[in-house]
Parts: sequence; structure tokens; C-alpha cells
Amino acid sequence: MSKEFDMELFLTGVLTGSHTTRRRHLSQANAIQEAISDRWHRDNPWTWQRKHLAWFLSCHVDQHAKSTNYYYRLTVNLITLRLGKPWQFNHLPKS
Repeated sequence: MSKEFDMELFLTGVLTGSHTTRRRHLSQANAIQEAISDRWHRDNPWTWQRKHLAWFLSCHVDQHAKSTNYYYRLTVNLITLRLGKPWQFNHLPKS
């Protein structure tokens, strides 16, 4: 049995801000991880490709409010920063 990936440990080096902000990012990162794991069976961010995060943003977040979309994009940017990838996800949410 494999141990569940610890998203908090993964993001520790890039999380900044208040306790509430860090908790929000961790909660959203866990939601991203769960969705990608359910769809592609990849629960470890080190195995993710750009298409996985782009899929999450386009299929799971774009139908939400602009504020929710914005905060998920911030979390995706933190994940990307932690992975050391040059990926950009800066297109505007749908109205």
C-alpha cells in the first residue's frame, strides 16, 4: 500500500502569507490533486504535465466565479513554481 502524497510538505517552500491564505492554497492544491488523480491516476505532482493542470483549470474551475477561478490560478502558479516549470496559465476566466 502506497502512502498518500503530502501536498503540504510539497508546497511548504513556496507558501507565503497568512495562515488562512496558506490553508486555502493547501485545500485547493488537495482538490487539484484529487481531480487529477481521479482522471489520470497521477497523485504525485512530480508526475504531472502541463496538460493536467490546464485540464483542471478549464474543466473544473472555469465554470466557477471569477474570484474562485483567480484563487485556483494562484494555487496552480504555486504548484508550477514548486515544480520549477516555466508553465504559464494566465488566460482570463470566462465571463
